[in-house]
Amino acid sequence: MRSADLEEFRGFAEDRLPHLRRTAYLMCGDWHHAEDITQTALTKLYAVWGRRHRIANVEAYAHRVLTRTCIDHTRRRWRREDPTPTLPDRPGPGTDPSLGLQVRAALAALPPRQRAVVVLRFWADLDIADTAKALGCTAGTVKSHTARALTKLRTLLGDTDPFDELAVAPTPLKEML
Repeated sequence: MRSADLEEFRGFAEDRLPHLRRTAYLMCGDWHHAEDITQTALTKLYAVWGRRHRIANVEAYAHRVLTRTCIDHTRRRWRREDPTPTLPDRPGPGTDPSLGLQVRAALAALPPRQRAVVVLRFWADLDIADTAKALGCTAGTVKSHTARALTKLRTLLGDTDPFDELAVAPTPLKEML
């Protein structure tokens, strides 16, 4: 790879790394796995970076690679670790993480494809067409996965339903997570 291409990739990766890592975290529910998934996705993106001019939207392609890597990662059960009963991290003073924890637990209860649809639609702010392209499916599949996922999330969250306003503005999900 030419040095100019390498520098351009490095700039893209540094700029998008926090967003991609957060997206991966929302899809898999574990920071360590999210870091692994993000690094694997960036490695795959690096392998095709020389041909990026053939890709219409590099950002959407990066989301697609990340999503597929996450789904592939969830299929590999032998890589999973057993969680510990105590959490080492503590929330900062004055923060109330209960709603964010409830939403993340509800996201974790969704099947991987439905979780990916919710994260891409409401966290990454992708429209139906871009989400379908990232997942390699039709717009109708995205719509049905979204409907099923939101129904299940409403059931799991009960009275603390933060998803009523998502159809109008997706930012509440970002603020909760």
